[in-house]
Amino acid sequence: MRDCSTNRAGFDRVLMAVAATFLAVSATSAMAQSDGPRTSAAELAIDAAVPRPEPANLPPPTASDFKMDATASVPDPAKAAVPGTTANPPDPKPAEIVTAPAAETKSTETPTIETPKSETPKSDTAATTPAAPATATAPEPAKEPVKAASNVPAADQPVADKLREMLGGKSLRFFDRKAERTAVEKFYSTREYAPQWTEAGKLTDSAKGVVARLKDAAAEGLNPADYPVPNFAAATSPDQLAEAELKLTASMLDYARQAQSGRMHWSQVSADILYPEHPTDPAEVLTNISTAKDASAALDGYNPPQKLYRELKAKLAELRGQGDGPAIQIEEGPALAFKAGTKKQPAGAPEDSRVPQLRAKLGISENADDTHYDARVAEAVRKFQESAELKATGVLDDRTVRAINSPKRDRHIDTLIVNMERWRWLPRQLGAPSLGNAYVILNIPDFTLKVMQHGSQIWATRVVTGKPGQHATPLLTETMKFITVNPTWNVPPSIIYNEYLPALQQDPTVLQRMGLRLEQARDGSIHISQPPGEANALGRIRFNFPNKFLVYQHDTPDKNLFAKEERAFSHGCMRVQNPDQYASTLLNIVMPNERYTPEKIRSMYGHSEIDLKFPTPLPVNITYQTAFVDDSGKLQIRKDVYGRDATMLSILKGGRTRDLENIVARASQPSYTRPPGSSLPAGVSFASDNTYSTYSSGPSFFERLFGGPPTPPAPIGRRPVQQQRQRVITR
Repeated sequence: MRDCSTNRAGFDRVLMAVAATFLAVSATSAMAQSDGPRTSAAELAIDAAVPRPEPANLPPPTASDFKMDATASVPDPAKAAVPGTTANPPDPKPAEIVTAPAAETKSTETPTIETPKSETPKSDTAATTPAAPATATAPEPAKEPVKAASNVPAADQPVADKLREMLGGKSLRFFDRKAERTAVEKFYSTREYAPQWTEAGKLTDSAKGVVARLKDAAAEGLNPADYPVPNFAAATSPDQLAEAELKLTASMLDYARQAQSGRMHWSQVSADILYPEHPTDPAEVLTNISTAKDASAALDGYNPPQKLYRELKAKLAELRGQGDGPAIQIEEGPALAFKAGTKKQPAGAPEDSRVPQLRAKLGISENADDTHYDARVAEAVRKFQESAELKATGVLDDRTVRAINSPKRDRHIDTLIVNMERWRWLPRQLGAPSLGNAYVILNIPDFTLKVMQHGSQIWATRVVTGKPGQHATPLLTETMKFITVNPTWNVPPSIIYNEYLPALQQDPTVLQRMGLRLEQARDGSIHISQPPGEANALGRIRFNFPNKFLVYQHDTPDKNLFAKEERAFSHGCMRVQNPDQYASTLLNIVMPNERYTPEKIRSMYGHSEIDLKFPTPLPVNITYQTAFVDDSGKLQIRKDVYGRDATMLSILKGGRTRDLENIVARASQPSYTRPPGSSLPAGVSFASDNTYSTYSSGPSFFERLFGGPPTPPAPIGRRPVQQQRQRVITR
């Protein structure tokens, strides 16, 4: 039989050795955390009470034993350092080392190795020695990001360091808009603060393109003084180069923002303007310009792309003569005329000392000092005569000279500048891409409406617009969603309040004689409308593009006003001269398979409302163009009927620059309370079939006007009960 007692005794000894090792490590750790060696009697008594393993009777260690221990103890300094080793550890008490065979070292590696290194001074020193190199190499990973800055060329590193410093604490000095400041800081940090505009202190091609575009800002109707260009040639130190770098970046962002959205927000001008916002994204601008092959062209891309804008830009250059036109005054003298050459006689180009001035005035840069009145000069004079409404002969006479020197020319320049500014407010995409970029554009000062598709005009008509003042037609961009044939005219509150109530005070029967229906709700408010018919104020057709100003386009029974040159007579809505042609043109764009004709539209005339809904809404742009170029290339100037030009010029020349882009909160419409029924004079009768009398208050004017209930839309072919009066829904 196996002697179990012997095996049991060996197992007990192993347990005692493990326990002793654990207690020794615990005691040593506690001693290491104390301020000094244990000296009190109580501490010594506790130490004496701790059981310790008996020394083993083993031969002395050999050289091979030390070699194995050194190999096994390599990873231990890190392990021993984890509990925390003080810089000046106290002298530990001597401990006896238990040496085991190599095969058993692996199974008891942790307790066997840690015990001697924490107990014996020699082991502690050995453990500390490899820890020293670890301490010395610890900062090395922190230095690696600094080495990564080597991606910046050595010649640009000082400037990069200054940019890092400036953007870290002084960026507000250069960028007062938070979005731009954030975008600039991110842009430079991703490129390790390497300068964008210089390399080794020299301007890059990208910088030269941006500088050229900023200096040429006047060609776009902008003010070059608003986009200062730093003097890089005078910047010799890293501080100066870094400051010039940020100044050029700030000017570039200002140019892109104002080229796209305008120097002033439209709300600065009037309360009756509402265009969709399209601000620039500073991060996109920085990326676009920095990666473009042609930075000048990329920056120019933020100006309006429309053809009408580009035509105004060309006319502005002609009026300015590509220079400071007003500073050059041409003297009167003998008439100059160019005679084209023939087979028998050569061309005749008379000489005159005024010709170089004339070349500069009209923007002829070729042969600027040539005194010959040649074909090129004569053609420029002829074009100017056309634009100045003079007889286009190409002959420089005294009348032409006076026109060139006239302040009227400067007024035309101002007119072009404010019109170019207004083009910046309009959407970059005027039309609907799915409809061949089709859109409607109405020009208030010209009193015309045009339908455009595929970049060309496909139809046009005359219009009557709002009277100056309170009834001015608003400037806006919206989408036309449907056409109403045989519309009901729901009289706007402004007309009820300002016109019909005073008329009722004088004549209680005036509304009946005008064919208007007067209805009163339960709360006393009144509603005035005119049923469909030939005499309806809206005529036979209404064109609906719901907007906050409650204006629309419509037919009219008063056709005589279209014969007048100036046609600002309405209360704000736009009257169309040929509504049946207009309707068929629009319907053929949005529903080409239906093949609408003016005759088909007229066949729908009757006494029931018919809605023709557009599957795809069609953009409508109401503009204010007092200057435009006609189809023959001639500059047209129109009267500033609403005073918008004068207001904008006053703002631009008023010295204010930084706050012009801010939005001004305005009341979009006068506040009209519902006229109470008690204010009506005696004898005024109400419509007998008052649909709204059972409600505390009827639908709002907007809902009556455009048929939009506050509840979810009714199914196609139906109307909510309270609006279902003689109304037919069709596609």
